[in-house]
Parts: sequence; C-alpha cells; structure tokens
Amino acid sequence: MKHYLFPDEQVKSTYDIDFETLYSKGIRGLIFDIDNTLVPHSFPADKRAVALFSRLKEIGYRWVLLSNNKEMRVKSFQEKVGGEYIFKAGKPKPANYRKAMELMGTNTENTVFVGDQIFTDVMGANLADIHTILVEPINPKEEIQIVLKRYAERVVLFFYRLYAKRKGGYYENRNRK
Repeated sequence: MKHYLFPDEQVKSTYDIDFETLYSKGIRGLIFDIDNTLVPHSFPADKRAVALFSRLKEIGYRWVLLSNNKEMRVKSFQEKVGGEYIFKAGKPKPANYRKAMELMGTNTENTVFVGDQIFTDVMGANLADIHTILVEPINPKEEIQIVLKRYAERVVLFFYRLYAKRKGGYYENRNRK
C-alpha cells in the first residue's frame, strides 16, 4: 500500500536526476514544481534550468510546470523553458496533475513528478498515482508558511527513511520497466 506522504524516490537536486535512464524505462512525461525545485523561490529561469529543459527536449520528453503560483510567475518561467504550464494548481488536489498528463498525452505509468514539498507536491502526485521524486529545496530562505511546513516534513522524512532502510533502499512501490 502506498503512503501518500512518502516519495517514490528522493534525490538531492532536480539536476542530479538521470533523465536518460528514466526515458529508457518508458517515462515520457515530466511534471515539475518550479520554486525551490528548479530555481530558488521567485527567481526567473536561469541558464541551468534552460539547459536542463533543452536537454529534456533532445531526449524526447514532454513536460508541464505545475505551480500553485499566479499565472504571471508560471508563464514567465515557461516562456524561457518551453512545455506547458498550469498555474494556481491547487496542489495537493490531484485534478491538475491529471490535467497535466492529459496535456502531455501521457498516463500514470509513463509520467514522473518532481518537487520539493511533501504536503503539496508529493502528496498530490501520489493521490494522482504518479511516480514521485522529492528533491531538496534549492534555497533554505522561504516564506514563513513553508518554513513551518518544513518542520512537519522532517518528521515524515524521518519515518520515510526508517521505512526505506527496512526495505533495503528508498521506498519503491512500483515495478518500473
């Protein structure tokens, strides 16, 4: 049984993910949070983000930026990296994760979500039955409401790591091709 607060995988950074291997395993669609997943909170798309999305396009991926932010923030980021976007997504509600897959023409078996927050990003993707990759926040300076959530996230991650250790690695609930 899947625990809705546990990611399927955890890596240090979005930029450490082996997207080539994911593609070879059949993943075709990627859903990304923006703030503290791709760039520090409220920062524009930087050279590293633009290069990542250029690489993802070369590999053959489609992607959607899924954010609870306002359209101006999300659209300005999307204009530099391409793909589709959904703003004011209402994460963790799963509806816009499903809409993102619809926009890409993908499904739960060939889509991965990447984000930095457990109670919005991971929980929503898990509710939509999408494989989740939790990354560490890029910048520790965050808004107070996020800082408070990070304390609760530490508790969840403590139990996640215990569970993962017992299972002999990171929590994995699916058999990927």
